[in-house]
Amino acid sequence: MDAGVPARRRREMAAATSGAGRCRLSKVGAGRRPPPARVRVAVRLRPFVDGAAGENDTPCVRGLDSCSLEIANWRNHQETLKYQFDAFYGERSSQQDIYAGSVQPILRHLLEGQNASVLAYGPTGAGKTHTMLGSPEQPGVIPRALMDLLQLTREESAEGRPWALSVTMSYLEIYQEKVLDLLEPSSGDLVIREDCRGNILIPGLTQKPITSFADFERHFLPASRNRTVGATRLNQRSSRSHAVLLVKVDQRERLAPFRQREGKLYLIDLAGSEDNRRTGNKGLRLKESGAINTSLFVLGKVVDALNQGLPRVPYRDSKLTRLLQDSLGGSAHSILIANIAPERRFYLDTVSALNFAARSKEVINRPFTNESLQLHVLAPIKLSKKELLGPSEAKRARGPEEEETGSPEPPAAPSSASQKLSPLQKLNSMDPAMVERLLSLDRLLGSQGSQGTPLLSTPRRERMVLMKTVEAKDLEIERLKMKQKELEAKVLAQEAADPKEKENYSPTMLRPLARRTVTVAKPLKKAVVMPLQLIQEQAAYPNAEIHILKKKGRKRKLESLDASEPEEKGEDCWELQISPELLARGRQKILDLLNEGSARDLRSLQRIGQKKAQLIVGWRELHGPFSQVEDLERVEGISGKQMESFLKANILGLAAGQRCGPS
Repeated sequence: MDAGVPARRRREMAAATSGAGRCRLSKVGAGRRPPPARVRVAVRLRPFVDGAAGENDTPCVRGLDSCSLEIANWRNHQETLKYQFDAFYGERSSQQDIYAGSVQPILRHLLEGQNASVLAYGPTGAGKTHTMLGSPEQPGVIPRALMDLLQLTREESAEGRPWALSVTMSYLEIYQEKVLDLLEPSSGDLVIREDCRGNILIPGLTQKPITSFADFERHFLPASRNRTVGATRLNQRSSRSHAVLLVKVDQRERLAPFRQREGKLYLIDLAGSEDNRRTGNKGLRLKESGAINTSLFVLGKVVDALNQGLPRVPYRDSKLTRLLQDSLGGSAHSILIANIAPERRFYLDTVSALNFAARSKEVINRPFTNESLQLHVLAPIKLSKKELLGPSEAKRARGPEEEETGSPEPPAAPSSASQKLSPLQKLNSMDPAMVERLLSLDRLLGSQGSQGTPLLSTPRRERMVLMKTVEAKDLEIERLKMKQKELEAKVLAQEAADPKEKENYSPTMLRPLARRTVTVAKPLKKAVVMPLQLIQEQAAYPNAEIHILKKKGRKRKLESLDASEPEEKGEDCWELQISPELLARGRQKILDLLNEGSARDLRSLQRIGQKKAQLIVGWRELHGPFSQVEDLERVEGISGKQMESFLKANILGLAAGQRCGPS
């Protein structure tokens, strides 16, 4: 069927079919991902620096039209290399041409809550700083952009507009892989972070609010003098760092749903790549140029990785690319202004800059609106019953009793119809600024034809049911109050008739107690465990006086609130009583065991272990027998407290006939 169709025609048809399929896929995915926006690239060719040199030297670059240029081919002098970009500005182009043609169109995206960035790229001495800053006679991109942006924010935040805008600025430089705050030079090296939403931020970076161009100059001009510059063979004031001016535009919606938007503008003046053989850098300048060339090399790697679709983009390999993560392959509308020089001695640098610009225009960004909702801006307004209903509905909702017995209200001060029907009159406890916003919103609704409609959106039928329920509850409360008054009057009448029985007729009246006593709980009785030998001996000799526990009664006073009338109450308690004969018998048995017993026999005593038993035997061999039990304190390692606990633990069992020594 396709035999009559040429092969070239079939390939074109297949390409068109595949292209249409790709368009359909991108259209379907547009709802899920932001639409793509390619990085726009503009090239600016500066004029010859020295007029005399320009007469003798022919330029190596020539513009063809407003978008393309050509440069000599170093491999074949008979041919030229052609480049095509989004814009080309020749030697006679002015600062206004570059700003109006490339930079000014992206400022409107900031008012939509999107990000934008402008980068000046090129070799050293190509005019990057002049393009970004300019001079008092010919202002550059930065002053022109700030002037227009502040004018736009003033117009958009005027009274009656739905958005309120504010502008802040920050200025920093990246010098030898250190992020320095130019507005606050003493802050030191700052870190670059990334929040949960993927936004790049720098904690601790100074932000200055600006409302006019005079405010911008007051902060920017001193900060520009803090930037690191140095003299080389090619430039007396060569930039030794990458300078980044960050301008934030915050927007807050005045009406519901009170959305918030944030747009960021990056104005970046990159340091130029340097050939140290031509610049003559030595020492510190050589170290600075090494850091600059390294960061620009990483910038080229990032662009190549984005164009090739590699899974890893080396943003983190340099502070510059980390900060430009939003501008290249991120969510910003980016403009790259490549500055080149016409002199032939800059030929290699010019070719390198053009190749980088050609690769950069293939980078795809996906800008989106940074928008969020500001919840709970307004405090809940508590409206009264009369404010919930209109004037006619409130009159119908009142019952006949309220109309007859209700107290007349004082006449209100004369006011306009909108103020009379407005539910925002009793807001004295709120913030004055918030009250002003609410009143302006109320006036706006009234001017749109709402005729003072309350801000409550409850249907009328539901409001009527709610009001009837509230009135029924109020009537029930009033009835209970009247019943309470009747009962109180009855009680007072009965007390006046019979004063003696007034307490019997006042069950509902709570009288305070004249005196409250505080009772103390009885202590628990403690049980004492006696040795089995003692119980057996007491059973065998019932007449023996070996009572261990004896019941003893005592009295204790109860504390009361009235200290003049203490109360007493008897209480039973137990105390330990041991007969003197029993104590003497126990002490004698311990003394005999100390003088005659071996180390094994001594270990049968309570609180005597192997070490103490050996000490006792050794002391007895050196000093002779013990004369009394208390001599045990003289043995090394046995203190007075240990002696006391030793007697308490052993004397009772030995006195009762406890078997000591080995069995």
